[in-house]
Amino acid sequence: MSSVHFVPVFLMLLFVEQLLNGLQLGVMLFLMSAGLTLVFGIMQVVNLAHGSFYMIGAYVAATVMLKSGSFVLALAVALPVTAAVGMLVELTVLRRLYERDHLDQVLATFGLIFFFNELTRMIWGRQPLFMDVPPWLSRTVELLPGIYYPSYRLLIIAVGILVALFLYLLFSRTRLGLQIRAGATNREMVAAMGINIRVLYTLVFGLGALLAGLAGAMAGPILAVEAGMGESILILTFVVIVIGGIGSIRGAFVGALVVGMVDTLGRAFLPQIFRLLFDSAAADRLGLALASMAVYVFMALILAWKPRGLFPAPGN
Repeated sequence: MSSVHFVPVFLMLLFVEQLLNGLQLGVMLFLMSAGLTLVFGIMQVVNLAHGSFYMIGAYVAATVMLKSGSFVLALAVALPVTAAVGMLVELTVLRRLYERDHLDQVLATFGLIFFFNELTRMIWGRQPLFMDVPPWLSRTVELLPGIYYPSYRLLIIAVGILVALFLYLLFSRTRLGLQIRAGATNREMVAAMGINIRVLYTLVFGLGALLAGLAGAMAGPILAVEAGMGESILILTFVVIVIGGIGSIRGAFVGALVVGMVDTLGRAFLPQIFRLLFDSAAADRLGLALASMAVYVFMALILAWKPRGLFPAPGN
């Protein structure tokens, strides 16, 4: 193949690979944002400590995998542990904040961030943990001729899609989903019908924590597991919720995919584009700076067009 034809083919392969990377990041953001938008949309609680459940899921999964060598067992332990921690937080802290204003909720959950960060340092130390990709997922898969992609990242994408399908069926086809949606619309009426709204809230919060823990456990083999790892992804999670619409699972899914694509494609291609105009060092600095801003610029454009987000839940 001549060099003239090689460049377009290489760019096409690179673009497809970055699309898959954007999809994988979007799926991770969806796992985070789905739980957070449930909690805020239904319980009207601003939970800044949501990233801590992501961190706890990663730490528990890494610990179990290092001890047992089984990734499946690591997931099986990390998910219920994270859900249990989430429900304990709801029972002991957040239940006292339902009738308080959002500033009190922000301050309380911000304090929980420091608590959980220090707790993880006390239990696991200050050195990060590293999870290996399971051997049965360490190979690459040829999706198209010349396009290879890590099977573990494909698993992350598949898990995110299955979770989205599960949440759709839960909220549209089950009695529990109907009760949750009704509780988001009129909690007093739901309580008057004999449904224990406190138990319902605890279950919703536990589900949100479980989804965050799943995201952390899945991220463990591709990131360093360390204290404070939840804060960086939490910022993008809030961007997803604002773009998608508060309280909307569909909005969280669409917003997460869009943010994942914008962030990934911006970081991959903006420096390359600016190299056509500037030297390599200046192009890299300018391209990466603009790539870091891209999702926030995109959020501002969406809010200028739709102030309540793309798919706001009724009542939000």
